[in-house]
Amino acid sequence: MDIGLVGMGNIGRHFMARWMAQGHRVFVHDTRAQAREEATQAGAIAAANLVDVLANAQVIALSLPLPTVVRDVAEAIAAAAGVRDPLLVVDLSTTGAQTTSEVGHLLDRAGVAFLSAPVSGGTAAAAQGLLTVMAAGPLAAYERARPVLDAVGRHIFYLGEDVRLGQTLKLINNTLYASAMLASCEALVCGAKAGLDARTMLDVINRSSGRCFATMERMQGALDRSFPVRFTTELLRKDVQLGLVAAGELGVPMHVSKAALQLLDQAVADGLGEADNIAAIQSIERQAGAVFGAAAA
Repeated sequence: MDIGLVGMGNIGRHFMARWMAQGHRVFVHDTRAQAREEATQAGAIAAANLVDVLANAQVIALSLPLPTVVRDVAEAIAAAAGVRDPLLVVDLSTTGAQTTSEVGHLLDRAGVAFLSAPVSGGTAAAAQGLLTVMAAGPLAAYERARPVLDAVGRHIFYLGEDVRLGQTLKLINNTLYASAMLASCEALVCGAKAGLDARTMLDVINRSSGRCFATMERMQGALDRSFPVRFTTELLRKDVQLGLVAAGELGVPMHVSKAALQLLDQAVADGLGEADNIAAIQSIERQAGAVFGAAAA
């Protein structure tokens, strides 16, 4: 299959690699020259523009950072929809229910099939093809997209015809992650200030009822102070904000999640927006006057 990829960021480049490993040809378009060069070096075909991708690919996958960018690309695809027919767009980005609904209507009017399929699991899972995929849209579009999804995901869920459902579930997941992650940061800093050994404390929590994905999979980066960038603070903040908007429209109170958004706001204000979201612990450390991890030694 010939797959077009629009957006080759931290996770998009792993999509590209997984598809090529499965024998698919990949046409990549990214506004960054460095990304296009990396795609070429990896064996993909760097397209000069979006029209070139549309002219060559049967399926167009989007892996973009912001809802506004997804909407802009969808408008460009709709405007050039006659370049290749039939065309399927699979959006692997996190945009929120409202934007994905608007994009779905826009592409439908242009005669382009659309599947919203946000993913979860981070860059490590993406590199191994172990992501969780939350797909929603017409069943025919989902069935056409399966080779694309199977290459990147281990757990693939089809949530139904309503394209909003995948985005809603993804935002619920990320909002829950943020709340648990930030609560974990507060707890670990509290323990560090009390004099507990950081590694021992983390080991005990990960063998007890307080464990979560953040403590088990991500907090090592705070422990050794490496903070490898897998998903930035500003992108997590965007997802939590979108999640709270969706909850507000549904009339659901999200008191804990609102507190998490405030902590992410503080982290961004402290200059940690482009750092990995685990680095938000540094804002809590600053306020507490204590450091969790290697820097405390």
